[in-house]
Amino acid sequence: MTVIESFRTEVRAWLESNCPAEMRQPMRSEADMCWGGRKWTFQSDAQRVWLQRMAERGWTVAQWPREYGGGGLSADEARVLRNEMRALGCRSPLESFGIWMLGPALLRFGTEQQKREHLPPIARGEIRWCQGYSEPNAGSDLASLQTRAEERGDHFVVNGQKVWTSYADKADWIFCLVRSDTGARKHTGISFLLFDMASPGVSTRPITLISGASPFCETFFDDVVVPRRNLVGDLHAGWTVAKYLLTHERTMIGGSLDSRGVPALGQVAARSIGLDDTGRLADPMLRSQIATFEIDEAAFRLALERAGDQAKAGQANPAFSSVLKYYGSELNKRRNELMMSALGADGLEWEGARSREGAAARAWLRSKANSIEGGTSEVQLNIVSKRILALPDA
Repeated sequence: MTVIESFRTEVRAWLESNCPAEMRQPMRSEADMCWGGRKWTFQSDAQRVWLQRMAERGWTVAQWPREYGGGGLSADEARVLRNEMRALGCRSPLESFGIWMLGPALLRFGTEQQKREHLPPIARGEIRWCQGYSEPNAGSDLASLQTRAEERGDHFVVNGQKVWTSYADKADWIFCLVRSDTGARKHTGISFLLFDMASPGVSTRPITLISGASPFCETFFDDVVVPRRNLVGDLHAGWTVAKYLLTHERTMIGGSLDSRGVPALGQVAARSIGLDDTGRLADPMLRSQIATFEIDEAAFRLALERAGDQAKAGQANPAFSSVLKYYGSELNKRRNELMMSALGADGLEWEGARSREGAAARAWLRSKANSIEGGTSEVQLNIVSKRILALPDA
């Protein structure tokens, strides 16, 4: 038995013994996701136990160094863990912008003090982070941001506004882009700061979407004091950190399709539409569309794995994250469209226990934002055309 096969056997045995049965059931809605943080209330004891057990092994961030709360696994070992979790239907123990975005940026640009202060609480799900990037007049043109940070000796004073700040009202800390040099060119004079959302002068206001939910917020800063030690990277050089983080955000959004723990489209359609005499889905057109989607989904997962391997080997094109973001967003929208088709008229239900308060319809509406958040699909295609295909400007 090879080393990796031995590790697979160990992982499978541990997951079978430690993943609660409830955490192997398909998620009913976004409410079943565990986000952690100071304001978080666990949905069940099983959810709390699952996070605790995974965090103790460092498997919430399997490839992070052990000294920062990670598991210290190699890329091959981390792949084994993901595959075995998928095989058993294990839910993700923790959803976290700290894991997906801030963590990689701190590992690359953070001081040792910043890494030891912030990474372990992220790995344990103790602190929930939000992202302060977009502003009312700085969306796709992010470098036009105007939220200002003035130097005052050992601290900064921050004033301004952010918008579309995901879960800002539920977050404990924010990683934020600010303009620290108003006389510099657009892409320079920007700094990357970390600060507590409980700081005096920070306020949020949820934005209700067409889905009826409010995952996004307007966020306001009025004379917020931020210690200078919370500056990540060099002063006025935050755009470098921001670009690096965006590659991880776009890869994260692209990979968020992962349907582990979500009912299979074919099963949903079979219950709603029924099967023909041969045991196949009765609607041949929908059957073909679902099969095509599942093939594309499998190919996309392999592309994600390949991109991860290339990144670890230092061979990845940074712009490839735009490919993943674009295709993953479009794939997720297709999945929600097909789910609505599979459910038929039942999928239009907006309220009530039977539909879990219209979970399918609300998810379908929410998915429309996938092609906007993290950089619009048009922006991603422009990046691909310039940075990967080397096409001339129009």
